[in-house]
This record gives sequence, C-alpha cells and structure tokens, in this order.
Amino acid sequence: MSENKNPDWRFATRAVRAGQERSEQGEQGEPIFTTSSFVFDTAEAAADRFAGRTEGNIYSRFTNPTVRMFEKRMAALEGGESCVATGSGMVAILATCMALLKAGDHIVSSRSIFGSTTLLFTNYLGRFGIATDFVDLKDLSAWEAAIQDNTRLLFIETPSNPLLELVDIKELAQLAHRHGCLLVVDNTLCTAALQVPLALGADVSIVSTTKYIDGQGRTVGGAVIGSKELVGTDVYGFQRTCGPSMSPFNAWVALKGLETLELRMEAHSRRALELAQWLEAHDRVDRVYYTGLDSHPQHALAQQQQRAGGGVLSFEIKGGQQQAWQFCDATQLVSITANLGDTKTILTHPATTTHGRVSPEVRAAAGISDGLLRVAVGLEDVEDLKLDLQRGFDALG
Repeated sequence: MSENKNPDWRFATRAVRAGQERSEQGEQGEPIFTTSSFVFDTAEAAADRFAGRTEGNIYSRFTNPTVRMFEKRMAALEGGESCVATGSGMVAILATCMALLKAGDHIVSSRSIFGSTTLLFTNYLGRFGIATDFVDLKDLSAWEAAIQDNTRLLFIETPSNPLLELVDIKELAQLAHRHGCLLVVDNTLCTAALQVPLALGADVSIVSTTKYIDGQGRTVGGAVIGSKELVGTDVYGFQRTCGPSMSPFNAWVALKGLETLELRMEAHSRRALELAQWLEAHDRVDRVYYTGLDSHPQHALAQQQQRAGGGVLSFEIKGGQQQAWQFCDATQLVSITANLGDTKTILTHPATTTHGRVSPEVRAAAGISDGLLRVAVGLEDVEDLKLDLQRGFDALG
C-alpha cells in the first residue's frame, strides 16, 4: 500500500506523508529493510526484474524500500520527478558530475563553494579531462564570459558556505539554458523548506542530508533531485553500476528528519537572525554575513527566493587566526566542529577546517580570511548562545 504524492498537499504534509509504502503488516512508521538482496519467485521473474521488464527490488545497492521511500519524499519536497539518495553529500556531487559529464567537458563553478567541492573539481575531475573555471557567484556577466563551447554544467551554492553570498537562481538558469548548459544547485544550507531551486529553473538540486535533513548530526548522506531523464536515468544508472548508495538505516533517519524539517528550519532561522543582529552591534566584530540582515547587500534577493535566512551565519573578528582560535577555545557551550545543521550550535574556523586544504590564494579569492568564524545556529536558547560567544570576546582582552 503506497501513499503517493498528492500535488495538492502543502509542504508540511508532504514532509510527513509523501512516498510512504506500507507493507502487508500495515505499519504506521516506515520500516528499515536491512537486507542486501531480495528473493524472486522464479528464475524467469529474476531475469525480468534484472532486465527492467518488471518493477521491484533487486539489490540494496540501488533498490531498497526504505531508501526508495526517502527518495520519493525528497523528490516531492524539492519538486522533482526523481531523486537518487547517496552515501554522502560529496558523493551526490560526484555522482551528478560522473553521470552528466564526459572527458572534454567544461564546468563553470562559483568560487564560493565548499572546500571539498573545489578540490573535487580541480584535483579529481581534472584528471579525467573535465576542466573547471571559477567565477564570482554574484556576477552574471562573469558567468556568461566564462562559458565556452564545451561548457556543460554550471554549479553553485546559494547561499554560499560560509560567506552567505547569493545569485539570482532564475536569471542564472535562463543564462545557462541559453548556452545549452545545465544548472546544478547545492541547496544544503536552505533545503526545500526555505528554497526550491527546481521551481526557479535549476535542472538539478543537490542536498547533503548530513546537515538539516537529519538535523541532529547522526548520519551521513546526500540526495540528487531532478527530472526522470537527468536523475532517474543518468544519475541512477551511475549509482546502480558504481554503488555510492545511502544505507537503509541512514535513509530511515533522514525520513524521520524530514517530518520536522519545516519546523526546525523556521526555528534555526529565527535564532540565527537574532544572533546575527547581536553580533552586528558588537564592537569586536568587523562584519556579519547573514542574508536575513537588512545590511546584507543581497537581502532583497534573499527575500525573493528564500522563505527565511537559514541557520548559518559568519562574522569577522578583529585580528587573524590566533585571535579566532583564542575566541573558539574560550567558549563552553557551542561545539567546535566542522558540521552544520545540528540542533547543537556549531562554531567553525573555515580557513583551517572546511577550506583548510585549498590554497591560501583560493581562500583569499573566495573571501575567507583568517579572522572569519562560522556559526551554525542550533536550537538552544539564544541568550545562552550570546553569553557563550561573549566568553570568546572577553578572552581577546
């Protein structure tokens, strides 16, 4: 028994109900199918299943009921026809590139992306003859100038991590399509609860489910969402053969996370805005980066394509790495780690962690200074967070 996507359902209902497939047991909660393979009634039935003449489960590397329920729900939330769940967010990006690109193709990417994504494009895809040029996320003229005859894919994060820069997704999608290119959007920071890239013209939306989809820092995973052709055929084909799959347990955790996603993203956003306003007024802070602030240079665009500012902000303290580390070490409540999207607030020094493996020149070009700190605001009381961050400021003397 299946609860199919109803086009009239609103987001919160889809997040709870879409994609559920009940077994003959009639369970209310989605089960975890911890099996590697599935049994066929006859040899002919097995052959038909493998050949695609009949639908059904074959092998959990690419067909598992729990993972399938998660994929259907993600597709329903992101407004896509198909979803492929992967073992991590980085695998989701890799699978997309490997499925949609070939040697000799060219990528134009925002300069303001996660450090590991930069390294994937330059150090690994480059070995297979796929070149990448990086441009200013905000500058549409730079995007157009960078497109070549062999450009196949434009890649962005918006808002970017960690500087919260934006681009007009609708305008960039139109630019990409004029040149015969695909637009791929990393939607991890907003999720579909706050922003729907496919509805704005993007071809593929990618989410690290490790972050807000899980919501409590328990699992690692990723998802690729798009059309039946690009994702349901091409990316799925790569996954079936190469196997970068999400486990049934992680899919089940992510399913449970989706049920509260909208509530959590609203709560993260409220707390982040209040903390950003407090930091902006602090005399030890040079600058705060948060799309929800009126002072953000792209605040109007954020209001157009996002429902709220999200849970991540960054700020520059006076001084460099030594002062930033001293600030971090003086805190007692927040967690010093490099994840985000957790109920627990996380403090990160990007220059030596998330972007520590890229060259100083690349970091400088992306605007990531030694005095930059990122806060992934959790669900604690904001007053307690202010007191804890004040400990960091006090430690600077």
